Amino acid sequence: MTDNRATAYANAALAIASAEGAVDQVTDELFRFAQVLRTNDDLRHTLSDPHLPVDRRSQIAEDLLDGNATMTTVSFISLLVSAGRIGELSDIAEELTERTASAAGETVAEVRSAVALSDAQIADLERALSARTNRTVTVRNIVDESVIGGIVTRIGDSVLDGTVRTRLNQLREAF
Repeated sequence: MTDNRATAYANAALAIASAEGAVDQVTDELFRFAQVLRTNDDLRHTLSDPHLPVDRRSQIAEDLLDGNATMTTVSFISLLVSAGRIGELSDIAEELTERTASAAGETVAEVRSAVALSDAQIADLERALSARTNRTVTVRNIVDESVIGGIVTRIGDSVLDGTVRTRLNQLREAF
């Protein structure tokens, strides 16, 4: 799971987003920016580079998000950059996503795939996973180039691995 610092930041983000009436939007924006950081080494290194002035790093993040995110998200990302905690955004976004889903009586499924899933594919997955778990499931798609084909789904502690790599390994073991 996440550490206490990520939980504290997630709680702060949730409180601010709640006050602004933008919990779902801020949660989604933080999740998406965390995914961008996860896949863009240059951006991640730039925003966490201690040799660059904090104001410059914050400005880079603000410029990237300008017009693409709420002011709440922009301010929160800027705060993380300034505090030297942007590397923890993935854990913070995961904790925030779990908290907002839980408050709504839902559960979150993290789905890793080699390419971004379409809205229709995500909707189909949400329906299938909801039927399987008897809970409303929200799918968060994470693009992971190490997934050759298929998807890996994590709901809480359960992992459903439907990747091509796993299926090939299963075939090798069977013969």
